Amino acid sequence: MAADLNEKTARYRRLLKEALDDAKKAPGMDPRLERIASEFYEMAKSYYLDGVHFLEAGDSVNALVCFSYGHAWLDAGVRIGAFKVTKKDLFAA
Repeated sequence: MAADLNEKTARYRRLLKEALDDAKKAPGMDPRLERIASEFYEMAKSYYLDGVHFLEAGDSVNALVCFSYGHAWLDAGVRIGAFKVTKKDLFAA
């Protein structure tokens, strides 16, 4: 059975929003990693906003892509230690 595009897009939007709310810069980072954390977070946030834009335009496929890519930026940040998170089930790292 194929996944329902609208359900999956709504789920990924919610997951990315929760992940954005949960991810905080790890304390005590060196300046280079802190800059990377800021860039990763901004990329994730930008993809979230782009996804919302695509949804409002009726383009669920590109919205899903944006929500997925945005989450990947946060996952990468968690993996390299740039973010501290409390909701571990939201992240692959």
